[in-house]
Formats: sequence, structure tokens, C-alpha cells
Amino acid sequence: MTKPWFQRKPFAEPRRNGSGKFFRPITLHTWNYKRRSGSTVEPMKSSLVADIRRHLQTISDPKFAEQSQRYFKTGPGDYGEGDQFIGVRVPVLRSIAKRHRDLSLADAELLLQSPIHEGRLLALLILVMRYDKGRETVRKDVFDLYCRNMRFVNNWDLVDSSAHLLVGPYLQNRSRRLLHHLAKSKVLWERRIAIMSTFAYIKAGEFDETLKLAETLLHDDHDLIHKAVGWMLREIGNRHREVEEAFLKKHYHHMPRTMLRYAIEKFPEQQRKRYLDGRI
Repeated sequence: MTKPWFQRKPFAEPRRNGSGKFFRPITLHTWNYKRRSGSTVEPMKSSLVADIRRHLQTISDPKFAEQSQRYFKTGPGDYGEGDQFIGVRVPVLRSIAKRHRDLSLADAELLLQSPIHEGRLLALLILVMRYDKGRETVRKDVFDLYCRNMRFVNNWDLVDSSAHLLVGPYLQNRSRRLLHHLAKSKVLWERRIAIMSTFAYIKAGEFDETLKLAETLLHDDHDLIHKAVGWMLREIGNRHREVEEAFLKKHYHHMPRTMLRYAIEKFPEQQRKRYLDGRI
């Protein structure tokens, strides 16, 4: 029996788990690459993508880049180790994305493979637009592009700007095994993509998928997963408090503290205190 695509070779274990050195082995499955000697690859060139990258450099702000490097924890051993910022603010990137909303998917893929964080975020903003306005065939192409380039969605803002607007909606009426596969990944960002994708279902009043993944991730060892799961539980509570509380009463004694704090942030003060003191 043929394995689902996400269990095949391109989803092999990464060279190193965690979030810093995030690259997986490249296979012939990946488009727009030509293999060189050794393990490095070189993307096909695009004059339009080169123009966009040059434009980003001309509007960059070195001081803001330094702030971003610190904010997104890019130092040795941190979750964003090795990420590079040039200092372009998100509203500016959104404006540029609107001007390039018709960028070809091949060019968007090249942009997504940029070593510069702002280039990757810009690509994701464009892909979300392409998905939102596209026909079903375009949406499938965007989803497939995202999945085969998931190693470049490698910081929390990149995940949070795309997963619930692209992965979640695409799987809305399809098998969601991919999300459960990602939730068990050794790669931090894939686990965050799994839980954040379910925000699309929460907005539609569907909570079961989020609760299942929250149970899977309940004992995750990373703070960024604790925050994401707590946030999604809070979003459930914003729409149906009883559903959130049923989950919390079953699990809050064993939850990481950060996850619990995020989940109960909107509760009345006295109720928050009871949860934190273990008196529910």
C-alpha cells in the first residue's frame, strides 16, 4: 500500500532536530533545484525575485534588524539560531506583498527559500493571498509548495502568519493525519504548525482537532509550544468556555505553567487564581 506523501522520503528526519539548523535532506521531490556536488543545492534564478530582494535591501534598517535579531532569539543555542534579519517592518512587507500578489508560485517558492527572514515572510504573505483568492487547483499547488518548503517556515511569526490561513483551511474537508504527524515531529516549527493550523477550525466553531493535538503536545518541552497550545485553548474558551474548562479540569494539574497561564488569561481573576493554586 502506498504511504501518504508526508510519510515518504522528503519528510525524513532532519539533519538536526530543534530549530536552529533546520534543513532536511533535499530529494529529487523538490522542484526548481539542481543538485550540485555534496549536499548543497542552488535554486533556479529569477530576475523578479532578485529585484524584490534588492528592494528589501534598499529599504532595510540596520538598527531595527539588530532589534529583530534579539527579539527572535537568533543567537547560538536559541530557537532562531542562524536566522538573518535586514530590518523591514511587517506593515511594509504587507504592502509589498499586495503589489506582488500575482507573483508566480515558482518565484514565490524561490523567495521562500531566502536566507533573509523578511524575504521568507514576504513569500508567505504572498502565498496566503494566492491561496485565499485562488481556485482549487491553485490552492492545492500552494499547499504542496508550503509542505515541501516547510523547513523554511522556521520561526514563530512565519508559522503564525501562514499555518491557520493555508494549511488548516486546505485540510478542512480532508484527512488531517498530516497535523498529527507534524505534532510528533522533532522539529519545533512543525509542531507549532500543527497546533496553529487548527485556529482555522476554531474560528469555524470546530474544537475537536485542537483538543486532540493539545493532548499530544501537553508534555512538549518547548515554551513556544506551551504558548501556542495555551493560546488555542484560550481561543476555544472565547467561543465556548465550557469546552475549554472541561479540557482544563482534566489536564491542568499536569500542564506546563506557561500553557495554563495562556489558556486562562481571560478568566475572572479569582478563577485564574484557583487554577494556578490547583484548587479547581
